[in-house]
Amino acid sequence: PELLTRTRLAFALVLMACGSASAAAETLDRVVASVGNVALTQSEVKAEHRLELFLKGPSAAGVPDTAALERVRDRLIEQKLLADEAEAEGVDRSDIMEAAKQALGDVHRLYSGEEPYRNALRALGATEEQVLSRLQVQVLTLRLIDQRLRPAAWVERPEIEAYYAGTFVPEFRRQNAGPVPPVDEVEPQIREILVQKKIDQLLADWLAELKAGR
Repeated sequence: PELLTRTRLAFALVLMACGSASAAAETLDRVVASVGNVALTQSEVKAEHRLELFLKGPSAAGVPDTAALERVRDRLIEQKLLADEAEAEGVDRSDIMEAAKQALGDVHRLYSGEEPYRNALRALGATEEQVLSRLQVQVLTLRLIDQRLRPAAWVERPEIEAYYAGTFVPEFRRQNAGPVPPVDEVEPQIREILVQKKIDQLLADWLAELKAGR
């Protein structure tokens, strides 16, 4: 469904009066989804897509098709739901700005210098402060996920041994000629891989519950 604010409607009428029906169609911002009382517009989804490309670095490019924009829309909905949950649960914000600055520094290093980085910012149509604000939300939601779901994603030793024998060893032998490290040596890495897999599944279930409750 389309939602027009009073201002948008007035502007559309002016354009139509000038005989610019096609321009009016481009100007009106279509609502593509809603989260509770918050509507997501097509322009917000496209802006989020441009931000995602910027954060991936200069090698990420391309005009998104409908399916790509739908995936961005879904991610944006989930981020808004999790941001609301982070506010409700009082996630630690003590060093969130510092974490966001570190993340932006990592993005900066993806570009070949200051000028390409600044050009990318201009193409994005955002300031560093705006990008930092967005990164703070990402850091906050990641902390929420870790705080809420990691305790339930505990991994037992038999799961580690099964992954070691069934996945780690075959992959290691395909990529290396040397001896396979013992399971105790790689247990921390395997444990984290399995924890992240469980967190991903728990997160999918949690998001489904959050969407159903809106």
